[in-house]
Amino acid sequence: MTDAARTPDPASALRQLTPDTVVIFRHYEIPDRAALGQRLATLARRLGLIFIVAGDRRLAHRLRADGLHLPDGMVRRRGRFAPLGDRWPVFAAAHDGPGLRRAVRAGVDLILLSPVFPTASHPGRPSLGVRRLAALCRGASVPVLALGGVTPATLRRVRAAGAAGVAGIGALPHLCRDPFGLRAASLRNTRSRRLAHGRDMV
Repeated sequence: MTDAARTPDPASALRQLTPDTVVIFRHYEIPDRAALGQRLATLARRLGLIFIVAGDRRLAHRLRADGLHLPDGMVRRRGRFAPLGDRWPVFAAAHDGPGLRRAVRAGVDLILLSPVFPTASHPGRPSLGVRRLAALCRGASVPVLALGGVTPATLRRVRAAGAAGVAGIGALPHLCRDPFGLRAASLRNTRSRRLAHGRDMV
């Protein structure tokens, strides 16, 4: 997830991500958001990234985004901000059980649940913890991504709790260094496919 304060150079961060990583473009506060969004959307397509626009359906259409992300406050009015007739995925933010259930009822395709651990994005806000995360994931009928303070050291606990994946803002430097072995796994899969067809990688 991009953030004007914590990812001041989002293009540099995007260049370090693995293909098929989802990028949620926020940067709500900047006056030239559309111009930055256009540059990042173009870069994302070139890099094979999935580009999602947060909080602005018109901008998402204008940028030919891959989907729309609704902040928690927009979920109650999903029909206004993301009509069901739109043919793209809709993500939503949730911060507790009621928020998660609202998102599920709104018919979104994926939920970002936060904060799982203490995070600089929401200083002082109580975190959910792994046990609460597990309980909420069990009750959700759509995939849940864990957001907030997730690190390489806590990833296994988060995935064991039932999260379909993780999201991050300040975690971007760690994600860029690929501590989860995403690039290695991709190379292994490619090698296996080539060996199965009698070809090896150079």
